[in-house]
Amino acid sequence: MINQAMVKIHVKRGDDSQFLYEATLETPMSDILKDCATIYNGRLKVDRICGEMEELVKHGVSLPPNMQGLTDEQIEELKLKDEWGEKCQPSGGVKFNKDTIGCRNGQAPTPKMAEVLTKTIKEAKDMISKKKVEADVLVTQKTVQDALDILRGAVMIVYPMGLPPHEPIRQEMENTEDLSGKQASLEVIDIEQASLWWAGKELLPNKKLGDFVGKNEKTKIVAKIQKKGHGAPSREPVVSPEEQKNMMAYYYKKQEEMKRLEKEEDDAYMNAEWADQHQLKRQFQGLNNIKWGPR
Repeated sequence: MINQAMVKIHVKRGDDSQFLYEATLETPMSDILKDCATIYNGRLKVDRICGEMEELVKHGVSLPPNMQGLTDEQIEELKLKDEWGEKCQPSGGVKFNKDTIGCRNGQAPTPKMAEVLTKTIKEAKDMISKKKVEADVLVTQKTVQDALDILRGAVMIVYPMGLPPHEPIRQEMENTEDLSGKQASLEVIDIEQASLWWAGKELLPNKKLGDFVGKNEKTKIVAKIQKKGHGAPSREPVVSPEEQKNMMAYYYKKQEEMKRLEKEEDDAYMNAEWADQHQLKRQFQGLNNIKWGPR
């Protein structure tokens, strides 16, 4: 079986690196667009879940929406009760830590269970980290799914009774989250509205990848993902910031070297006999070539 040429795509959103993706030259752009948008959105989901889990570690499960933001006095006055909070207790007991903004019930897991969540959060973040680009490691849909699976597993260990239906973590894991009105909604790209751009050209879905990048094997390109209709994104600089830094250091070194050579040349000029303004006078007076001490 002949190996098909592969293209490595460094996917960015704006100027920010996202992940590395690989496809054959014969892969339809429609498949690549769908895959890249799914991975991109999946990484955002993992980040959102990790953020909520960090709050879960500190302050326990989310309060019902009608209790969020209220003071203890208001809750008592309105005779509101967090029935789900009583059902969804963390394994191993509770360590009370009041949530000052009133979004969570303050019944945090004990340090041992908190460590299970914290370690898993770090592992999941590392799996989909932008640093994978620097390490030349691909991030795939499976990578994202594996990260979601370990997060789900950690939550099940610490909360064997499950999480309340209004808990953002549960909603994210069940894909029932409502991001409307939140900053996160601006980051998500609908799969049908995704577009990829490379070298100032939109990679159209009705063509193959090879139609744009040619037939060279092991090609690597930087493509920018965004929503359709936003026009061409800014193009990548001709040289990278690191290359530019090295070039500036090189030219600075050359400039300093030229200054040193010019100074040495000036010094040599001033010390030359023919540049001595009193040379002619001494010659007439017979004072040239006078040396002190025995000959």
